[in-house]
Amino acid sequence: MNRRTELRHFEPRWPVALAILAVIFLLAVLPERIRLFPIWVTYVGGFAVLIPIGAVGLMGARARWLPVERTVTLLFFLVTGVSTLANLANLISGIVGRSAEIGGLQLLASSIAVWVTNVLMFSMLYWQIDRGGPEARVNDAGTRPDWLFPQEEAPAEDVPKGWQPMFIDYLYLGYSTATAFSTTDAMPLTPRAKLLMMLECAIALVTLVVVASRAINILGN
Repeated sequence: MNRRTELRHFEPRWPVALAILAVIFLLAVLPERIRLFPIWVTYVGGFAVLIPIGAVGLMGARARWLPVERTVTLLFFLVTGVSTLANLANLISGIVGRSAEIGGLQLLASSIAVWVTNVLMFSMLYWQIDRGGPEARVNDAGTRPDWLFPQEEAPAEDVPKGWQPMFIDYLYLGYSTATAFSTTDAMPLTPRAKLLMMLECAIALVTLVVVASRAINILGN
């Protein structure tokens, strides 16, 4: 690939790096009996994802790093997603079994960690798959959109010229989906977008209704 292509526009990576660090922290602080993987797996996996993301940020989205970044981000979502589902199942198992090892405060903190992790990991997935990924979007080379954002239907004078969704937009999409259990910002356009939002909603709903509510009930008594 020629030099001109390598110096194309690219989206800053520091918000994504912060989100990954937050996921590492949240998975690490979960009680040992709830975590699916040992704590060292969390650290190794998280920092393995940060390497290509940092390389893209420092080297200006050179072509050889972009597919690596995309692959490890998707793998990070897969591993984190499996871990989150397992952690949630362990929390529910502790509630059903009325385990004395999990107190109300610990249960509440764990449910918050699982909920926030759910929001962050889906936000990163949305950011990576929509319209071919971040570099395809900022260079207007993306494929069919998975989500339609309100800025795209707003009057031209109300939106910055050349506006494209960035990570903060997908973070809000993930947050609103997990909070309202419905579409509040961007409209899903493709089947995979709808299925992913359904999955995020289901995880958030179980976390809040089953785990967090039980924790509050224990603390209230």
